[in-house]
Amino acid sequence: MNTEQLDRIENGHGFLAALDQSGGSTPKALALYGIEEGTYADDEMMDLVHAMRTRIIRSPSFSGSRVLGAILFEDTMDRQIEGLDSAEFLWANKQVVPFLKVDRGLEDESNGVQLMKPIPVLSELLARASGKGVFGTKMRSVIKRADAAGIGAALDQQFEVGVQILSTGLVPILEPEVDIFSPDKAEIEDILKQGVLSRLDELDDDRVMLKLSLPTTTDQYAELVEHPNVLRVVALSGGYSRDEANQRLSQCHGLIASFSRALTEGLDVNQSDAEFDETLDRSIESIFQASKG
Repeated sequence: MNTEQLDRIENGHGFLAALDQSGGSTPKALALYGIEEGTYADDEMMDLVHAMRTRIIRSPSFSGSRVLGAILFEDTMDRQIEGLDSAEFLWANKQVVPFLKVDRGLEDESNGVQLMKPIPVLSELLARASGKGVFGTKMRSVIKRADAAGIGAALDQQFEVGVQILSTGLVPILEPEVDIFSPDKAEIEDILKQGVLSRLDELDDDRVMLKLSLPTTTDQYAELVEHPNVLRVVALSGGYSRDEANQRLSQCHGLIASFSRALTEGLDVNQSDAEFDETLDRSIESIFQASKG
């Protein structure tokens, strides 16, 4: 493990940029960027989204002074930026710590949750990520109802896979997302916190990161932020606008952002480089300030 990267993630000021839209969410991300579905062939889609991500990463506004880490999709990890592997470019040129999304999407809802689909290639993927200088991973499941059994199953799966990832020397970001539109949101968060706490106590000296939906109750996750087995707690915007996500985040001490759509809000393929950089700079600065808690 890169100790300099570890120190930046644990102690640095800033946030994580989530640049990990997968094949299923890429058309929506491109549409928000001004590239409508139907204007490109299927085999062009990943080229277009890589060009968008490259434009973000290469921007003067995007650097380790405010962005601690970036979560990449596998396709991005396997591509290059200015002749360097994407993860290497992030760290060598931007001092931004690279992470990799490893989940393969979601199962259908059962007991109020959507578990992760099996990840049969996980061992090979983790080995490849390590070889490319990736620091950690991220994997997402979704909780929609306050069903204790369902929430328990989602957490069991997250921690089981997390332990496998830890065994390779990578740091897992566990992401049991709570649907922000669930009528049970506050109750889910209470069950979730207790379930995470009980499982953290079984990790011995290992440390994980947590990516959680912005909570209903301010400082709901303070015990997780302070837990010795938690390296950092990051928050997803989950469908809130950037302004609302920033406002909610700023009230939660110790949480930092890991925003995706909220980060890229306002960016457009037709903007000049100056307009693009100015828009991205405003976005990054607002999220950076909100992440100070």
